[in-house]
Formats: sequence, structure tokens, C-alpha cells
Amino acid sequence: MKSIPANPTGDVRRLSLAVREHVRWALANCDAILVAVSGGADSTALAAVVIDHCLRAGSTPHTLSVDHGIRPGSDREAQETCEVMASLGAQSSWVSVTVDAPGGPEASARLARRSALAAHAQTLGERVAVFLGHTMDDQAETVLLRLARGSGVGSLRAMSVRDDAGSIVWMRPLMNCRRSETLGACRQLELPWVDDPSNKMDGPWRAADGSALRRSAVREQAIPSLANSLGMDPVPALARTAELSAADDEALDEWVEQVWRRAWEASAGEMRSGSEVPVSERRPRSEAPAAWEAASGIGVLRVAELKEIPQAVRMRVLHRYLCAVGAPSLVHLEQADALITRWSGQGPLSIPKGTLTRVGKGKDAMLILQPLRLERERPRH
Repeated sequence: MKSIPANPTGDVRRLSLAVREHVRWALANCDAILVAVSGGADSTALAAVVIDHCLRAGSTPHTLSVDHGIRPGSDREAQETCEVMASLGAQSSWVSVTVDAPGGPEASARLARRSALAAHAQTLGERVAVFLGHTMDDQAETVLLRLARGSGVGSLRAMSVRDDAGSIVWMRPLMNCRRSETLGACRQLELPWVDDPSNKMDGPWRAADGSALRRSAVREQAIPSLANSLGMDPVPALARTAELSAADDEALDEWVEQVWRRAWEASAGEMRSGSEVPVSERRPRSEAPAAWEAASGIGVLRVAELKEIPQAVRMRVLHRYLCAVGAPSLVHLEQADALITRWSGQGPLSIPKGTLTRVGKGKDAMLILQPLRLERERPRH
């Protein structure tokens, strides 16, 4: 293994420049830096440049390698990866996890890995930056997978460079770098890496229906097929789609917040933190229908504020509202939208863990959300 010079060249320079500002931000805003290192080329190259920047700044980063335990020898590989990270100057650790969550193997492994990283991060400080080795190629694969599911811009924004979860900041500084560059950096630094067969289409892991893992199939077949069909590398364009979707999603969220503050009204005197409508914008209690009190703790939505706005914004407002009791499906959202735009006297709408009812007429019309638990607790007369 070679050390990184003060002025690196080639792929090492490309990765080092991509990571530098993120490391500086993390050192200034977090108690510790933790790098997730699977042993693959992406995370190994990431760890090498992060460790280099940290040591030059007088700080020692941490690394964690997670063994999913799905094939013989994976624990040994995790331990060897841990040893490589220690030789680079990190405080390195490895842990074995059990992959048994519901859903497909990819989602189960991701949940187990993320939980292990979060648990380890909690031992390092109150606020920890966790660096992940996702590249532009991973972003492109994610966009294709979500397109296949019929996703909107909120989902097509895919992975963010920085997700601030409060005590943990998930960071992906290589999102503008290619997988070929991480391989090149490992070769340049003579760093060993693991080609995990679990990530291959013909590997030991299969999807729930017995077919190849979806992401592996996209990586090995869909992306190359697109490149061949289009006569161009589709990865940068797909990554750009995620970037543009993120900008659109943020703009829509800002619009939704403005509408929410006008349309939402607290019930029974209970105000939600961050969502309270100013007193000057609320109607006197005497003007509200009697059923207004039934939405205790959840509040009501004023129909007049929602009728004339674009459906894309209205559906997001409804999603925010209905999520107070459960995760609504697209069908539930469309039915809720009909209470506003195609009102014909239809009765209460059943949604996950609650009911949604329209009451009142004209400018006094409101949507009232009632949790099932409140309905069960309501005394009988």
C-alpha cells in the first residue's frame, strides 16, 4: 500500500478533491467521522482519502466494516478490511449482523447495515458524520430502479449528498465520481479490495421471487444495454435527472409549506410545533362546524385553500395530512383529492388507521381526519 502524497495525481486526486470540503465540514460541525467500509473498491478508496484528509487536519477518523454473514469467509474479509483501515491510520472496527428483516435481501441487508452504523456512531459522540461510498453509478442505478416503479420527483431525487438526521449526518461525497475512478484509486494506491459475489446477478443472494437482485441486474444488464442502444453513457444523464428532481422537489415542498400554513387549522386548541397558523389567519371557533372538535390533536384542512392550487401541490398537502395517522397509498390520496375537487356528498373515506370526512359548505367546508383509536375511545351515548 502506498501513502497519499500532499499533491496526489490521477484518480486519487479526483477523489481527494471531491472529499476534501465534506471532511472539512464534518470536522467543523460533528464530534467524529465514521466511514462505512464494505471492503469493495468504492468504500475502500473513499476511506483512504477521508483518512488522509483527517490525519493531515490532526484528527483520527473511525471506520466500521459490517459482515452480513451470508456466505462463508465474509467474517474473515471484514476483519481483513478492518486491519487495512487500521494500517491507514483509522480507528477501525468490524461487526457481524443478522439479515432477517422483512422484504427482499437487498433491503434487509441495507437496514441491518444502517442500524449497525447508527449504533456505532452513537458511541462516538452526540453528532457524527457517517461517510458512505456511493458513486454516480449508484445514483444512476437508483434512478432507473425508481423509474421502473413509477416514481415522482420526490423519489427520483434519489440519494442526497448529505442527509442530516440530527445526531447522524449521512454523507456521500463521491456522488460526482465514477466507479471506474474508485477502482483506479485503489490500483494507484495498491489497496486491496473485495469483489463481493453477493452483489453479482449469479451470486448467492436472490430476490424474493427467486430472480436476480434488481440492482445487480440493472448494473450488469440495464445500464450496458442503455449505453449500447443510445450510443452514449447514460449514467451522467440519469444522475442529472436526480439532481434536477431534487431541485423541483424542494421547490414543491416550499409551495406545500405555504399552502399548509393557510389551509391547516389546529383543533381543540392543540397546536402543532412548526405548523401553527397565526391567530390573525384563523377563523373564530364559533364559525367552525361542530364536528371540528372531533379532530382533536390532528386539526382540519380548509377546502377553500386547496381547490384552486395545482394537483401536484394539493396531493402533497393531503399526504402530509393523512400521514398523521398512517401511510396513505396513491388510491387513498386520489380519493381524498376527490373530496376537494369532485365533491358530490360522498361519505367518510377509510384510510390506514383513520377516516377522512368532508363537512360544511362553501367557504366553511373542511376535511376532518379522525384516528381509529379516537373513534374506539369515544364514549357511547
